[in-house]
Amino acid sequence: MDYNKIKTAAENYKADMTRFLREIVKNPGESCDEKAHITRIAQEMKALEFDKVEIDPMGNILGFMGTGETLIAFDAHIDTVGVGNRDNWSFDPYEGYENAEEIGGRGVSDQCGGLLSAVYGARIMKDLGLLSDKYTVLVTGTVQEEDCDGLCWQYIIKEDNIRPEFVVSTEPTDGGIYRGQRGRMEIRVDVKGVSCHGSAPERGDNAIYKMADILQDIRALNENDATDQTEVKGLVKMLDEKYNPQWKEARFLGRGTVTASEIFFTSPSRYAVADSCAVSLDRRMTAGETWESCLDEIRALPAVKKYGDDVTVSMYNYERASYTNLVYPIERYFPTWVIPEDHKVTKSLEEAYKNMFGSERIGNAETEAMRKARPLTDKWTFSTNGVTIMGRNGIPCIGFGPGAEAQAHAPNEKTWKQDLVTCAAVYAALPTVYCK
Repeated sequence: MDYNKIKTAAENYKADMTRFLREIVKNPGESCDEKAHITRIAQEMKALEFDKVEIDPMGNILGFMGTGETLIAFDAHIDTVGVGNRDNWSFDPYEGYENAEEIGGRGVSDQCGGLLSAVYGARIMKDLGLLSDKYTVLVTGTVQEEDCDGLCWQYIIKEDNIRPEFVVSTEPTDGGIYRGQRGRMEIRVDVKGVSCHGSAPERGDNAIYKMADILQDIRALNENDATDQTEVKGLVKMLDEKYNPQWKEARFLGRGTVTASEIFFTSPSRYAVADSCAVSLDRRMTAGETWESCLDEIRALPAVKKYGDDVTVSMYNYERASYTNLVYPIERYFPTWVIPEDHKVTKSLEEAYKNMFGSERIGNAETEAMRKARPLTDKWTFSTNGVTIMGRNGIPCIGFGPGAEAQAHAPNEKTWKQDLVTCAAVYAALPTVYCK
């Protein structure tokens, strides 16, 4: 390969990528309302002569380039969150803006920018004759990620019967290569009580008081140490080889956490004892933790055991219809995943990047110092479709994408044109490096 030719080709597409990105995000595209985004992406893929462009029954768009045996996928979710308080934006989030270096608008970093870099990366492969009988490239624009990470890929794998050899997640990585993330799950704890008149509370069984005891144990689970003397050992224990065979990867990803995020109750009135109480828990998981272990951990808390059959610990489910009106139920469980640092996929992406841009992250005047202070290969703080690709289905996944994590879900969201070019170039080179 001539890496300089690839870099030049990507640079020559900068104006086209900028135009394409602005045309995508001028339309709102929140989860379950992505049709306008998908329609515009289909137009661009066809104009760029993708060999096959399909929209599956869930509404994901699948663009294929090449006809080789090994299937290599580049994934971008094209749904966005809402804009929040409009007063926090200094520009119209859908009209957006651009200058010599930046593009602003809802979804430009999280994460429509990754989609267009992958689309043009595939086109560069065709332009430069890099496509061979060794591989086919699949670019996916996936839906409902913001609502339920990975649901789209569970459908692609199980219902579309598509299983790539590996997947590049194009979520924003601040110029780095990311090889994993903590998982998460959404837990519900329900407590039963017995109501009575508030003037004689001793006649009832107050569910809120029971939940108060349980919440103290949940707080301890998050905050405590893990010494032998500690009754409720904190989640920090998973960083210790004494408790976790995967402690090395756990230290790389960071410890798990748990926090109460919502609380609900029922009571006949404001002057009665509450007869039920429930909380939602946001549980972040590190390597070595599973949904079973997380649920069992809550069930084993002293206060939960104390109240016995009056307490139910469960996991939430997701059953919201896509914009095509398809409902594909799944548990709200998003597994931890991490690809080894010496895996062929990790090494291939590092080789493609380093041959063009060296051993450090790159950026512009605004981002360069922060990026160079971080290792080239690192991890995400947030969650991605990798929870299903690798977490549920064991397909190797690696991350490299334009934009910044800190721009995700923030007002005045922006991305950088150079990031779009850099990623398109690396994407164009990666399949040949991997298949050599």
